[in-house]
Amino acid sequence: MNVGTTKRKPADKGSAVFDRELDDLPQELRWREWMGRIEAVLFASASPVGRDDLARVVGQGVSIEMLIDDIQAELVGRPYELAQVGHSVSGGGGWMFRTKTQFADAIKAAADLGDQSLAFTEMEMGVLCAIAYHQPIDRAGLKDIFGKEVSRDLLARLRYKDLIASGPRSPRPGAPHTFVTTEMFLMTFDLQSLRDLPDS
Repeated sequence: MNVGTTKRKPADKGSAVFDRELDDLPQELRWREWMGRIEAVLFASASPVGRDDLARVVGQGVSIEMLIDDIQAELVGRPYELAQVGHSVSGGGGWMFRTKTQFADAIKAAADLGDQSLAFTEMEMGVLCAIAYHQPIDRAGLKDIFGKEVSRDLLARLRYKDLIASGPRSPRPGAPHTFVTTEMFLMTFDLQSLRDLPDS
């Protein structure tokens, strides 16, 4: 949907046009509704949401930063926060919900009691590190590093854990898919951005 510069209102209440401006609401209620929309979009997204995307759900010219500030103020004392995260190879930066670092031990304890979903084999960790440092990289590139084929099952497990995603097509013949790390990778290893990776 084009959210350009037109300020045309929906023709009627039954219109399918999304009402960004909410002119029929008092200013205070309008602001609360915009805050709710921003929260809902961020809550529903597994990756950071950029400013341009958030601007599609609020009135034209409304300060996304001020809405974010108000949401952050309401989250003081909660075990999670609304954080701005930097850029990664898999996409631009934006805002996302994440748990506060002081609760990492509690989260790890719960994960350890559960399905061990954050446990890695030595090979999984090796492949994940190779992707992190050489992304975007395809299976042939991983084979060059490890001297053997990296199984599709291993890559599928890392994708299932939301630690890697498909990157741009490789320039190799056949244009195979490449792999890149995700924002979940950064969060899992407590990194602000890929620049925080240890020097290889």
